[in-house]
Amino acid sequence: MLLYQGSVDDLNTKGHVEEYTVDEAMASRDQAFDRPPRDPSGAITFPCDGQEVDRPDGHDAENEQRIRVSAWPDPPAPEAFYGLAGDLVRTLGPHTEADPAALLSSFFVAFGNVIGRSAHFVAEADLHYMNLFLVQVGISSKGRKGVSFGHIKQILGELDNDWKSFHIQSGLSSGEGILWAVRDPIEKQEPIRESGQITGYQSVVTDPGVIDKRLLLMEGEFASVLRVLGREGNTLSAMVRTAWDTGDLTSLTKNSPARATGAHISIIGHITRSELLRYLDSTEAGSGFGNRFLWAWVRRSKCLPEGGRPDESKLRSITDRLRECITVARATGRMERDQEARALWHEVYPELSEGKPGLLGAMIARAEAQVMRLACLYALLDRSGVVRIEHLKAALALWSYCEGSARYIFGDSMGDPIADEIIRMLRQTAEGLTRWDISNHFGRNKPASAIARALGALVELGLVRSEGESTGGRPSERWFAAAPLPAQPNEENEVDEETAGEITKSSCLATATGEGADDDGDWLRI
Repeated sequence: MLLYQGSVDDLNTKGHVEEYTVDEAMASRDQAFDRPPRDPSGAITFPCDGQEVDRPDGHDAENEQRIRVSAWPDPPAPEAFYGLAGDLVRTLGPHTEADPAALLSSFFVAFGNVIGRSAHFVAEADLHYMNLFLVQVGISSKGRKGVSFGHIKQILGELDNDWKSFHIQSGLSSGEGILWAVRDPIEKQEPIRESGQITGYQSVVTDPGVIDKRLLLMEGEFASVLRVLGREGNTLSAMVRTAWDTGDLTSLTKNSPARATGAHISIIGHITRSELLRYLDSTEAGSGFGNRFLWAWVRRSKCLPEGGRPDESKLRSITDRLRECITVARATGRMERDQEARALWHEVYPELSEGKPGLLGAMIARAEAQVMRLACLYALLDRSGVVRIEHLKAALALWSYCEGSARYIFGDSMGDPIADEIIRMLRQTAEGLTRWDISNHFGRNKPASAIARALGALVELGLVRSEGESTGGRPSERWFAAAPLPAQPNEENEVDEETAGEITKSSCLATATGEGADDDGDWLRI
């Protein structure tokens, strides 16, 4: 018997819930759908988070492997499913294995790209258009990350077939490659000759360039992108950052005359957590590459052996509404907040714009800009050029999920391997460590200056403290962790891929009928 954590509805709405047996989950499901109760005899609950439970006679407890589970991020708050976006997720959700958060975030990226470069808001001297970058992160390759975009692509493709056919690409391998996909016309000067003499020069178009500058880069293997960033001389990171900022791209390569102005580039990437932490270089995190992205922790929401079939009439209604929204969005220019939204913005701005320490802080450093881009998209889906308070609240709810996802993914990592290892060691010893001990741990291969810099950073964040001690000779100091922190997802309570597969199998049992839920919204409970 496999462990199922929570009722069937809880599986789709909670990251951590009370413990249930599979039979109890099935019974809950049966009751919800008015089915005859099943025979619960023989149900076995396996231990979770170190809890001991009663066993039936004859159970071999000695050979049992204990499962330790850490809490996943809380799902997006109901406010995040406001308006048309929420209606779309509620319509598709019961009929797909994709995470509701994956559907929602993918939709915003795709909608923001399909409307093009018109609607925008102004922050000081910067213009922010509706292009978003998103990375969906799962515990394994079976998180159904790609499934979510497939539904969104099909729906928006019905409204703009050119976008679907020509403006969704993959293969992020170089900055020059991005530039070429959205390049301006290329001209060169050629001499004007009369009677064999050069009398002047004229501009000749040698390449017509790309007229429609919309580009959605869909990277199902985002780990390969991160590996490319580590290559010496690669311009991909700088080009991606500029694409998010301004859309005006240039290359300093001598033999590449291409440039692009007004490019409207969006990105969706998929990666597992282990790959992300392995390949994301601290330099790229600190350079601002990471904070241009929204980070969303996603997982398989249910098991549908026969797939799903959304209600056609509801999909048609959503498609019709989307067509109107796209028309309005393409005719919208500068967007502003109304009075109520402005008042709320003044309340939340200090916290949004306040820096946070460590790798997490580096990855969410553009919170205020991300929130406003999302708020504008919520407004455009209401066919409004003005951001109202409900749009800002919805954006804050979705951002809160993205920030929680980033916190779960990156934990309290400093982004400095030396500092991370030092704090890990100090948390494991109550006696503390001297600098000599720390240096020995690294095989005396780390410069004293690097260790001092790491300790200094940890002191500034209040994570470590030192005490002087007498050695009878030269004064020494002993370092201690300032306070123990809760176990992070990458420690002993992490759900590994094998365990995740077991839990997924149990959710498959609980949805063996192939029904995601009824169509009245109980599936999402929002």
